[in-house]
Amino acid sequence: MDALKSIFSWLGKFLEKTRVVLLNVATAFILIVITVAIMGGIFGGDAEIDKEGKVVFLDPAVVITDEEAFADSLFANTDINQMTFRDFEDLVNELADDEEIAAIVIDFSSTGFAGPTTLLNVAALMEKLQASDIELIAYSDYFNTPAYLIASYADEIWGHSSGSFGLRGPGGYQFYLNELLTKNLKFTIHDFSEGTFKSAGETITRSSMSDFERKQTQELLNPIWTEMKSLIAKQRAMSIDDVQDFADNHPTGFLGEANYINLNAATEIGFIDGVKSYPEFREHMIEKFGLDADSDRETYPNISYLEYMDTYEIDEDSADDKVAVVTVEGTITRGEIQPGIAGADGLARLLRSAHEDEDVKALVVRVNSGGGGVMASEIIRDEIQRAKSKGINVVVSMGDVAASGGVWIATPAEYIFAEPTTITGSIGVAIAFPTFENTMDEIGIDFDGVVTTKSAGWDLNQAMPAEIKAAIQDDTVKVYNRFVSLVAESREESEDYIRTIAEGRVWIGTKALEINLVDEIGNFDDAVAKAAELAGLDEYEVDFFFQRRFHRVQGDNAGLDRLCLKLAGYGENFTGFQPDQNQICRQAPDRLLIEPGRKLRALFLASFKTDLPRRVIQVLEIKFPAELRNGV
Repeated sequence: MDALKSIFSWLGKFLEKTRVVLLNVATAFILIVITVAIMGGIFGGDAEIDKEGKVVFLDPAVVITDEEAFADSLFANTDINQMTFRDFEDLVNELADDEEIAAIVIDFSSTGFAGPTTLLNVAALMEKLQASDIELIAYSDYFNTPAYLIASYADEIWGHSSGSFGLRGPGGYQFYLNELLTKNLKFTIHDFSEGTFKSAGETITRSSMSDFERKQTQELLNPIWTEMKSLIAKQRAMSIDDVQDFADNHPTGFLGEANYINLNAATEIGFIDGVKSYPEFREHMIEKFGLDADSDRETYPNISYLEYMDTYEIDEDSADDKVAVVTVEGTITRGEIQPGIAGADGLARLLRSAHEDEDVKALVVRVNSGGGGVMASEIIRDEIQRAKSKGINVVVSMGDVAASGGVWIATPAEYIFAEPTTITGSIGVAIAFPTFENTMDEIGIDFDGVVTTKSAGWDLNQAMPAEIKAAIQDDTVKVYNRFVSLVAESREESEDYIRTIAEGRVWIGTKALEINLVDEIGNFDDAVAKAAELAGLDEYEVDFFFQRRFHRVQGDNAGLDRLCLKLAGYGENFTGFQPDQNQICRQAPDRLLIEPGRKLRALFLASFKTDLPRRVIQVLEIKFPAELRNGV
């Protein structure tokens, strides 16, 4: 019996070991299969992208900004697809120097811009393409003013036969709600704003635009529209009056299609070369560039700009000394950086990371913000001032807009650049809000209770006590005085002089230079060069500081870009996702940002914290649709 027990005991141990071995073998086999798939995703596919003789589609359905901001979640896509101007500039530089591609098709009908300055900077990049030997062809079913401005640089411009064409200069109307709020809803409006031109509260304090707001808005928009008209007229060999006349006498349809009258007029005047349906345009392109022998469709050889971006790598600076760059983009508020939000807490961390880096010798703060809260602006300013106190040279580069809080945070800078069409100034304080005591009376609601202080229990549903009103007014004046003082000290001017150009008034960049709000008219690159000059740097690396949980994957990791796209869920739906692959890969966890020899291990490490296992399996099933490579 004991012998029998021993046999069964041995047999049980043997079977258990056999089971473990078999499971390990099976697991190893599965890991090998997945590894092969991942390695194919990481390193494979580059050879498949053949750009020689191809037409590149340049049709970014993105908002071009100074800096991207992403939602605070791993591999999360934002509601707004974004692309940085510098990434777009890199793309244009590569295209301009590429002798292998046959032509570029331009369609900016789905492209947004951070503001008119960004639009004009993109237009300037088109001049570089225009100066190359590459043929530029514009084709779109929807030409609005920005899209057409970019298209005007093309050798040929074609619209869809049932598309839309319209030129609308900058400007527009807005709601003025005072009468609704005070007469119909019985609100009481309290306006504590400081600055005659500080107009942020006018939509609730007035029933129409003030003369002051009208004056400054005209002085801002007219030069911008003049520049846009001038560029269009130059490219199409017509007069500025022709552009103005068309914009005035050919109203834009609101349907975005079937704009036949405008299309005919645009063709007759010379804004476009004619109209073509999709098949007709395809035939036109086949006649010019031949059939794509590698496609199973009747089309011309073409690739998307996203595919093209996978064919090159950006050379990175390599030097011991750094010029750090931090971008303040959006409304300045407390909290984290998000699309359209310059979160002060997140920006403070970035600035602190920059000035605590021993290799950083200069700091460029790129400002593209119309302002925001005092506290949030002060938090950002404090960190910029801290960098300066450490001997780090600080330069501010103003983008589309750097007004109000955007000026506040710029005050520690040694040197300030604005672009010609930058909107800046707005040195003032805007505070306006309603109380609802009359509304409560109208609907029969009363308030009563016990308080321990005069202000205890007060809220907007009750009449504002005189003490609170006086306190708010006093604080508003003090904020305004501090704002004036900061600017006066920064610009080495008297407070009396700053008050003459303050009052909440905004100025265009060229005028801001005249009144000494900025030191020079120049772009971002000019600001970086100046920062390096101030720091005495001959060789330096430009280091962009952004939210550190999101990083940029490039260089030797270019193959990983494609994998990031796949893992992020952009497989079968890839054609609907327009930003460049580097964008989504910036959202990858820190573990992915390691040398190529450790990529695979990093992916498996990351899988324990994310849903990567499911997405890794999806890699095996992903087949990019033919439409991605075959274009229109």
